[in-house]
Amino acid sequence: MKPDDEHARALIEAARQVRDHAYAPYSGFRVGAAVLTEAGNVHAGCNVENASYGATICAERAALFRMVASGDARPVAIAVFVDAAEPAMPCGMCRQVISEFGRDVLVVTATPDRVKHSTIAELLPDAFVLPR
Repeated sequence: MKPDDEHARALIEAARQVRDHAYAPYSGFRVGAAVLTEAGNVHAGCNVENASYGATICAERAALFRMVASGDARPVAIAVFVDAAEPAMPCGMCRQVISEFGRDVLVVTATPDRVKHSTIAELLPDAFVLPR
């Protein structure tokens, strides 16, 4: 399944809705993410901050981990939504995790007024991989 414009809009909306559940008492920067899988399922997650910072989970990883926990494993797209002037790109750790599931995963970053499309290969051209 390759996401079309309708899928992208639905994915952005799922990310926007889950953003409301973010736990961000330290940064105040709430992020929502939603993953669309090859099977057509959507898995959403939000950022969850922690006082030790390193234990914080980004929205992108929360959504991907939820996908895996549900038994799904083939993402085709991930949307990231923030209520800011500019779209928020996935951090390096999230880029590495996304790339684990395929180099062609579409990454859609969005705000209320802007949408940007990339692939994870464009965002992380030299991802770390182990031979299988």
